[in-house]
Amino acid sequence: MIPFDQLPYRPCVGVVLVNRDGLVFLGERRGGPEQVDAQHSWQMPQGGIDDGESPEEAALRELYEETNVSSVEPLAIADDWFAYDLPEPLARQAWKGRFRGQTQKWIALRFTGPDDEIDVDRPGGGHHKPEFVAWRWERLERTPELIVPFKRPVYERVAREFQPVVAPAK
Repeated sequence: MIPFDQLPYRPCVGVVLVNRDGLVFLGERRGGPEQVDAQHSWQMPQGGIDDGESPEEAALRELYEETNVSSVEPLAIADDWFAYDLPEPLARQAWKGRFRGQTQKWIALRFTGPDDEIDVDRPGGGHHKPEFVAWRWERLERTPELIVPFKRPVYERVAREFQPVVAPAK
Protein backbone atom coordinates (compact mmCIF):
# COMPACT_ATOMS: atom_id res chain seq x y z
CA MET A 1 0.00 0.00 0.00
CA ILE A 2 1.28 3.46 -0.94
CA PRO A 3 1.97 5.66 2.11
CA PHE A 4 -0.79 8.25 2.54
CA ASP A 5 1.50 11.27 2.13
CA GLN A 6 2.74 9.90 -1.22
CA LEU A 7 -0.71 9.57 -2.76
CA PRO A 8 -1.46 12.18 -5.46
CA TYR A 9 -4.24 14.75 -5.43
CA ARG A 10 -7.29 14.35 -7.67
CA PRO A 11 -7.58 17.28 -10.13
CA CYS A 12 -10.87 19.04 -9.54
CA VAL A 13 -12.77 22.28 -10.03
CA GLY A 14 -14.85 24.29 -7.62
CA VAL A 15 -17.55 26.72 -8.68
CA VAL A 16 -18.48 29.97 -6.93
CA LEU A 17 -21.91 30.59 -8.47
CA VAL A 18 -22.91 34.19 -7.71
CA ASN A 19 -26.46 35.53 -8.08
CA ARG A 20 -27.54 39.08 -8.92
CA ASP A 21 -27.60 39.97 -5.20
CA GLY A 22 -23.98 38.94 -4.63
CA LEU A 23 -24.88 35.71 -2.80
CA VAL A 24 -23.36 32.32 -3.64
CA PHE A 25 -24.99 28.95 -4.25
CA LEU A 26 -24.60 26.29 -1.56
CA GLY A 27 -25.92 22.75 -1.84
CA GLU A 28 -26.57 20.46 1.10
CA ARG A 29 -24.76 17.19 0.40
CA ARG A 30 -26.81 14.03 0.06
CA GLY A 31 -25.23 11.84 2.76
CA GLY A 32 -21.97 10.15 1.99
CA PRO A 33 -18.96 9.45 4.14
CA GLU A 34 -17.71 13.04 4.28
CA GLN A 35 -20.92 14.44 5.76
CA VAL A 36 -20.09 15.22 9.36
CA ASP A 37 -23.38 16.76 10.47
CA ALA A 38 -26.19 18.92 9.11
CA GLN A 39 -24.41 22.17 10.00
CA HIS A 40 -21.32 21.21 7.97
CA SER A 41 -22.99 19.44 5.05
CA TRP A 42 -23.10 22.46 2.73
CA GLN A 43 -20.72 23.07 -0.16
CA MET A 44 -20.36 24.81 -3.48
CA PRO A 45 -20.48 22.71 -6.67
CA GLN A 46 -17.27 20.84 -7.38
CA GLY A 47 -16.01 17.80 -9.21
CA GLY A 48 -13.25 16.07 -11.09
CA ILE A 49 -11.67 17.27 -14.30
CA ASP A 50 -12.02 14.67 -17.07
CA ASP A 51 -9.11 13.76 -19.36
CA GLY A 52 -8.65 16.39 -22.06
CA GLU A 53 -10.97 18.85 -20.31
CA SER A 54 -9.95 22.37 -19.26
CA PRO A 55 -10.87 23.59 -15.77
CA GLU A 56 -13.34 26.03 -17.36
CA GLU A 57 -15.04 23.21 -19.30
CA ALA A 58 -15.11 21.03 -16.19
CA ALA A 59 -16.67 23.86 -14.15
CA LEU A 60 -19.53 24.30 -16.61
CA ARG A 61 -20.10 20.54 -16.87
CA GLU A 62 -19.99 19.93 -13.11
CA LEU A 63 -22.27 22.90 -12.43
CA TYR A 64 -24.84 21.55 -14.89
CA GLU A 65 -24.52 17.98 -13.62
CA GLU A 66 -25.05 19.04 -10.00
CA THR A 67 -27.54 21.91 -10.32
CA ASN A 68 -29.01 21.93 -13.84
CA VAL A 69 -27.64 25.49 -14.23
CA SER A 70 -26.34 26.58 -17.62
CA SER A 71 -27.21 30.32 -17.59
CA VAL A 72 -23.88 31.78 -16.48
CA GLU A 73 -21.20 34.23 -17.48
CA PRO A 74 -17.56 34.15 -16.32
CA LEU A 75 -16.37 36.36 -13.48
CA ALA A 76 -12.93 35.17 -12.35
CA ILE A 77 -10.55 32.23 -12.09
CA ALA A 78 -8.21 31.65 -9.16
CA ASP A 79 -4.54 32.00 -10.06
CA ASP A 80 -3.54 29.04 -7.89
CA TRP A 81 -4.74 25.51 -7.28
CA PHE A 82 -6.08 24.96 -3.75
CA ALA A 83 -5.52 21.52 -2.18
CA TYR A 84 -6.97 19.68 0.78
CA ASP A 85 -6.37 16.26 2.27
CA LEU A 86 -9.22 13.97 3.18
CA PRO A 87 -8.91 12.32 6.60
CA GLU A 88 -6.81 9.20 5.87
CA PRO A 89 -9.52 6.60 6.63
CA LEU A 90 -11.89 8.41 4.25
CA ALA A 91 -9.19 8.80 1.59
CA ARG A 92 -8.56 5.04 1.68
CA GLN A 93 -12.29 4.52 0.82
CA ALA A 94 -12.96 7.39 -1.60
CA TRP A 95 -11.89 7.13 -5.25
CA LYS A 96 -10.72 3.54 -4.62
CA GLY A 97 -7.96 4.85 -2.36
CA ARG A 98 -6.00 6.36 -5.26
CA PHE A 99 -5.92 9.96 -3.96
CA ARG A 100 -5.19 11.65 -0.65
CA GLY A 101 -7.44 14.60 -1.44
CA GLN A 102 -8.16 17.08 -4.16
CA THR A 103 -6.40 19.98 -5.79
CA GLN A 104 -8.97 22.43 -7.05
CA LYS A 105 -9.04 25.25 -9.58
CA TRP A 106 -11.80 27.60 -8.39
CA ILE A 107 -13.90 29.52 -10.91
CA ALA A 108 -16.48 32.23 -10.22
CA LEU A 109 -19.52 32.45 -12.50
CA ARG A 110 -22.42 34.92 -12.46
CA PHE A 111 -25.79 33.16 -12.52
CA THR A 112 -27.95 34.95 -15.10
CA GLY A 113 -31.03 32.72 -15.08
CA PRO A 114 -34.08 32.58 -12.83
CA ASP A 115 -33.87 30.63 -9.57
CA ASP A 116 -36.26 28.00 -10.93
CA GLU A 117 -33.53 26.93 -13.38
CA ILE A 118 -31.77 25.41 -10.36
CA ASP A 119 -32.93 21.83 -9.90
CA VAL A 120 -30.94 19.69 -7.48
CA ASP A 121 -33.58 16.93 -7.70
CA ARG A 122 -33.15 16.49 -11.48
CA PRO A 123 -29.63 17.78 -12.14
CA GLY A 124 -28.19 17.70 -15.62
CA GLY A 125 -31.70 17.58 -17.04
CA GLY A 126 -32.42 14.42 -15.04
CA HIS A 127 -29.41 12.53 -16.43
CA HIS A 128 -27.30 12.61 -13.27
CA LYS A 129 -27.65 11.24 -9.76
CA PRO A 130 -28.57 14.06 -7.35
CA GLU A 131 -25.72 15.13 -5.09
CA PHE A 132 -27.67 17.68 -3.05
CA VAL A 133 -30.88 17.39 -1.02
CA ALA A 134 -31.41 21.15 -0.79
CA TRP A 135 -29.84 24.43 -1.84
CA ARG A 136 -29.75 28.07 -0.77
CA TRP A 137 -28.09 31.42 -1.46
CA GLU A 138 -25.56 32.49 1.18
CA ARG A 139 -22.96 35.19 1.80
CA LEU A 140 -19.53 34.02 0.60
CA GLU A 141 -17.84 34.91 3.88
CA ARG A 142 -20.14 32.49 5.75
CA THR A 143 -19.24 29.44 3.61
CA PRO A 144 -16.18 28.30 5.62
CA GLU A 145 -18.27 27.75 8.74
CA LEU A 146 -20.76 25.59 6.79
CA ILE A 147 -18.28 23.20 5.13
CA VAL A 148 -16.80 20.00 6.57
CA PRO A 149 -13.78 20.92 8.72
CA PHE A 150 -11.13 19.34 6.46
CA LYS A 151 -12.21 21.60 3.55
CA ARG A 152 -12.42 24.76 5.66
CA PRO A 153 -8.95 26.18 4.80
CA VAL A 154 -9.77 25.96 1.08
CA TYR A 155 -13.11 27.73 1.60
CA GLU A 156 -11.37 30.44 3.63
CA ARG A 157 -9.00 31.05 0.69
CA VAL A 158 -11.90 30.99 -1.79
CA ALA A 159 -13.82 33.53 0.32
CA ARG A 160 -10.80 35.87 0.50
CA GLU A 161 -9.89 35.56 -3.17
CA PHE A 162 -13.37 35.91 -4.65
CA GLN A 163 -14.88 38.48 -2.27
CA PRO A 164 -14.12 41.35 -4.70
CA VAL A 165 -16.10 39.67 -7.54
CA VAL A 166 -19.27 38.73 -5.65
CA ALA A 167 -20.68 42.22 -5.56
CA PRO A 168 -24.32 42.46 -6.68
CA ALA A 169 -24.88 42.79 -10.42
CA LYS A 170 -25.62 46.31 -11.62
